[in-house]
Parts: sequence; structure tokens; C-alpha cells
Amino acid sequence: MEKKGFVAIFEHFAGVVTKATGSSTAFLLALLTIIVWLITGPIFHYSDTWQLIINTGTTIITFLMVFLIQKSQNKDSMAIQLKLNELIASHSKASNRLLNIEDLSEEELITLHRFYGVLVEKAKKENRVTESHSVEEAEELHAEKMEAQGKGKNHKKNK
Repeated sequence: MEKKGFVAIFEHFAGVVTKATGSSTAFLLALLTIIVWLITGPIFHYSDTWQLIINTGTTIITFLMVFLIQKSQNKDSMAIQLKLNELIASHSKASNRLLNIEDLSEEELITLHRFYGVLVEKAKKENRVTESHSVEEAEELHAEKMEAQGKGKNHKKNK
């Protein structure tokens, strides 16, 4: 139970910090900090300590923000994937093979991308891109149309 409590607290903290640091106020505060630091340069004779303060501060903030931003992106990415999975699963003509496609290797994704490129070319030839709703259906429709066109040509030749 304690672990879930910490995770929940961290989730809340990460969400609040991510929203706050992505705001105009946070940018203006950071800009103001830099301006104050620059103004204090002559006061401290541009000393090594003066330079070390800004370098250390920005390094620590950047280091911590990398993890918070990644956490936020992971959560957002998962939410988007789940929404897309719901759309795919709920549409009877959509290809369920695309559920959890994010788990495929890059090579497998490139192969699928090429396949969809071929599908686009086939749709362009058919002049009705709304006819195809899934990989499987598109292949079946294309094969049927090619077969029908072949029969039509053969029928014309036989006359």
C-alpha cells in the first residue's frame, strides 16, 4: 500500500510540475532569473562563483526536468495509444492487427509503412479512397476489382 501511495504522490507531483513548468509564467520566471543574474555580474565582478551559480542551477533543473518530461510523455503516449486502440477495436472494418502496434520493432513498423504505401497507390488507381477501411478489406477489394477488370477485358476480347 505504501508503494502505491508514493507512486500516486509522485504522479500528482509530476503532473503539477509539468503543467507549471510548461506555462508562460514559468518561462517569464526563468527569463527574469537570467536577467537578474546578468545584472548582478558587475556587482560580483563576473567571478567564478557568479558563473558557477547559474551553471549549477541550470544543470540541476535540466537534469530533473528530463525525467519529469519523459514521465509525462510516456503517460501521454500511452493514453493516445489506448484511445487509438479503442477506435480500432470498435470499428468493425478496422484491422485489429494494428492494436498495440507500438510494441513492434522498428523493422516491422517500416515493413507496415511500406505496405500502407502500396495501399495508397492502389487507392489512387481506384479513384475512391473511401472504399478501403482496413488492410485486409483493401487487399480483398483490390483483388476482386483486378479480377473483375480482367474478366471484363477477356469478355471484350472474346466478342
